[in-house]
Amino acid sequence: MESRSGLMEGSYEEEHPRTTSPLLRREGGGEDREAAAGSSSLTWLLVFSNFVVASGSFANGCALGFSSPAQDGIMKELGLSIAEYSVFGSISTIGGMLGAIISGKVADLIGRKHTIFLMQIFCILGWLAIIFAQGAWLLDFGRLSIGFGLGLYAFVTTIYVAEITPKDIRGAFASVNQVLVSGGISLMFLLGNLIHWHILAVIGVIPCVLQIIGSFFIPESPRWLAKIGREKEVETTLRRLRGKNVDISQEAAEIRVPLSTLTCQRKLYFMENLQQLPESSFLDLFQRKYAHSVIVGVGLMLLVQLGGYNGVSFYASSIFEAAGLSSSVGTTAVGIIQIPFSLMGVLLMDKIGRRALLKVTAAGACLGSFLAGLAFLLQDFELGKEFSAMLMLSGMLVYFSSYSGLGGLPWLIMSEIFPMNIKGSAGSLVTLACWISSWIVTYAFNFLFKWSPAGVFFIFASICGSIVIFSLKLVPETKGRTLEEIQASMVQLFA
Repeated sequence: MESRSGLMEGSYEEEHPRTTSPLLRREGGGEDREAAAGSSSLTWLLVFSNFVVASGSFANGCALGFSSPAQDGIMKELGLSIAEYSVFGSISTIGGMLGAIISGKVADLIGRKHTIFLMQIFCILGWLAIIFAQGAWLLDFGRLSIGFGLGLYAFVTTIYVAEITPKDIRGAFASVNQVLVSGGISLMFLLGNLIHWHILAVIGVIPCVLQIIGSFFIPESPRWLAKIGREKEVETTLRRLRGKNVDISQEAAEIRVPLSTLTCQRKLYFMENLQQLPESSFLDLFQRKYAHSVIVGVGLMLLVQLGGYNGVSFYASSIFEAAGLSSSVGTTAVGIIQIPFSLMGVLLMDKIGRRALLKVTAAGACLGSFLAGLAFLLQDFELGKEFSAMLMLSGMLVYFSSYSGLGGLPWLIMSEIFPMNIKGSAGSLVTLACWISSWIVTYAFNFLFKWSPAGVFFIFASICGSIVIFSLKLVPETKGRTLEEIQASMVQLFA
């Protein structure tokens, strides 16, 4: 085997520089000169399928944004303490961990579209429990159920979008999901100042119902169909997604035979190795050839979540009040500013690339968190009360606007870098890392904030700053490449 691999490696890199060139060096490049005809065509089914997925993202945003504007009403009416409400706010992350553990396997077992249907059953059940809650236990059960559904959703949504969407518009469509997450949060922040929390919970049910209905009409992922051997349906599904007059032969061939751009001799070697891929298990993730993908997927997710977004958004009202600002003014301003910055991410994703956008938004989140921490520090020393309040508001607006673009990037990158044979297990691991770190932030936030408001934001600033360094050193640029090309570059079968 050693002599054989050595023989093949000799001239391959001169013949095919695209496949083996390090992705880390591809800062903005990558329009595929060998793209199949019509790869960026838009059909009504492609748009509709992405709309159905995006409705789940909106439901996710509603769940994330609910706890902040509902805090005062729930605590007063149901008599909850700060500690009890912290449990309510953070227990969705426990459900998310449970959902994350099985998310990849469920999506591999029953398919992407059926997982979307399943997750919303749990979300609807959770919202109904919150609506009819008369005490803490039913509130917590509802939040736990929603979290479990979102644990399933977090993995499947970006995977599904990445697997059905052409490579040159994949980033934009995936970014739409983050826009809708921000939209859901903004809606809750804006309406939460005007309506009762029970009605706010009813509104949270609506996008869940829309996604359940829509899931009956969207196609299954052609890559999942190929993985389970339903070969005849691959081309049929692709033709529906790309249009009747589009040449899908090259894309269908790449899906059926990954790494099809390789030379015949090297492809034969890969094919022999890939025959063993369906037998992969969770422990296979820790093989050396998958090390880069796992480090990037898990590391990036941990850093972005530990940057504090869930904790800050869950308890935004109390943060503004502690800074001497009206909670309604603060949450309204945040609700308004997130949408245009999320839309900006959609426009830039496939132009400047994932890596560049990741660095810019992480730097912005670092700056925003630092300004908020500095404002609380000035407040501690009783220096410029009005100035510190405005500085804190400015910092929060910079922080939230930056996270509107930053929050969805780990999910998009995760959906692109893992090969099909480990995508289920890897997705579960990354999603579990997301929910564990999110639980740490949301549960500990109130206690850390009570200890030192300035300190907690300085901690978040340092973590967001480390994302910039992590991106420079390890995160690949995946813009303009097919999933198969990305995975060929990252998975080193000769390691």
